[in-house]
Amino acid sequence: MASFKPTKIPVYPKLGEKVTQDTLYWKNYKAPVQIKEFGAITNIDFSPVTPHNFAVTAFTRIHIYGPSSQEPVKTFTRFKDTAYCGRFRSDGQLLVAGCEDSVVRLFDVSGKVALRMFRGHTKAVHVTDFTSDRYQILTGSDDYTCRLWDIPNATDLNVYQEHTDYIRCGVTSKLNRDLFITGSYDHTLKVFDARVDKSVMTMDHGQPVESLLLYPSEGLLVSAGGRYVKVWDLLKGGQPLVSLRNHHKTVTCLALSSNGQRLLSASLDRHVKVYSTTNYKAVHNFDYAASILSLALAPDDQSIVVGMTNSMLSIKHRKSPEESREISGQQRRRPSYRVFVKGKNYIPKQDDYLVSKPVKQYLAKYDKQLKKFNVSKALDCALEKWIRLRNPEVPLAVMKELDRRGTLKNALAGRDEQQLSRLLSFLIGNLVDVRFAPVLVVAAEMILDIYRSILGQSPVIDRQLLRMQELLEREIDYQKELVEVLGMLDTMFASSLPKMEVPCSSVSRSNGLSQGEASTSRPQPQVT
Repeated sequence: MASFKPTKIPVYPKLGEKVTQDTLYWKNYKAPVQIKEFGAITNIDFSPVTPHNFAVTAFTRIHIYGPSSQEPVKTFTRFKDTAYCGRFRSDGQLLVAGCEDSVVRLFDVSGKVALRMFRGHTKAVHVTDFTSDRYQILTGSDDYTCRLWDIPNATDLNVYQEHTDYIRCGVTSKLNRDLFITGSYDHTLKVFDARVDKSVMTMDHGQPVESLLLYPSEGLLVSAGGRYVKVWDLLKGGQPLVSLRNHHKTVTCLALSSNGQRLLSASLDRHVKVYSTTNYKAVHNFDYAASILSLALAPDDQSIVVGMTNSMLSIKHRKSPEESREISGQQRRRPSYRVFVKGKNYIPKQDDYLVSKPVKQYLAKYDKQLKKFNVSKALDCALEKWIRLRNPEVPLAVMKELDRRGTLKNALAGRDEQQLSRLLSFLIGNLVDVRFAPVLVVAAEMILDIYRSILGQSPVIDRQLLRMQELLEREIDYQKELVEVLGMLDTMFASSLPKMEVPCSSVSRSNGLSQGEASTSRPQPQVT
């Protein structure tokens, strides 16, 4: 008696994630280093000079970390309340920060005590930055004002009161010391010129503005607020170029890669999106454990630092070329398969005595039922929830085997409402898949033939049949449109090809005869 052969499950090609150059580039980072801070991390700023230390502003402290250190190399604690927006100067020697007590403090990176304290705001200062000449400081406060301060004299030079709500972000021009831009919760962005007493340009973001970013050329400005990231053309009077809505919650911070070709945005939805600056399409995505408040990218893209609401600081360092090669080599040298097949291909010699060991056959539930000719139970086992959702190839293979045996109609018949509903849900989910359609279309036709007489008795079954009908009609419409497009493309390609003439040197065009035949068949003139 021949042994039972298990059902052969076909292996179909799966559509996996498309591997692009961006995927390889942004996945080439080590596992993140997690550091616990004293409070929510509201700002991260990298020093422009090597070795590119970065300042982390959290609660009443500002910690400065080295590029590869897990402990702060410097700490500033001279704050009476929550500190905000610790920023480096372009030479990396000074650091400025705002505070909840409305005082702006200026620190020497090599010291501990504040060099200057700027008083003038009446509420918390959330925005600080240095101008390009290194001798002035921009600040923005919850008192709706932004100010320019002179560092040597510790006095304010200009005060602007044009916003009508909290000022929570700002950026200074690196090419012109007199230009700076602020963003407010009144939904507006304002461009200021220190040589004029009022703003020179105003743009409406439409949402409370959380972050601003200037491109290196300073012709484009990026603003983040609400779920939107918007790009503005400053050279065209603040004309909006692009509006991106890829996040599910408020976007809190922005960053730009070192070459200016990738834009990064972080949000309270725990995601960091990477966009191409050529077409502004999302090319990569990072997931984090908590809502993100701050994001910074090292000047050479060697590190990605993220601050979260749960006081965790996440640092990802780029892998070196040697580490990447080692990891790929370890993947190639994985020995498990070689150990498993060891001795399997050994061929016994002529004098060897072979002792064969019986191999026990393990059958799946549906195969056990098929072995007992319980075709309906075999199909039920294959349609279990965890099987049909994870491996739809298994129910398909069982249906194919039943159809080969000629018992598929028997397996589909005699089902109650729950069993039929489960079968129809599987058909609806996979009927239009080109891999499964040849088998499932036959099963769908059999179901309609079997249960045609009881239509209208169950509202659940009726709804599923209507859904399947809509699905098939939509798929047929798609196919018709694709056929039309294919015909258009064929016409275009045919008309674009050059017309080639076939040479017919040995055949006469008039009668199709060869030149020799034509000459012999032509009547000869009579000579008199």
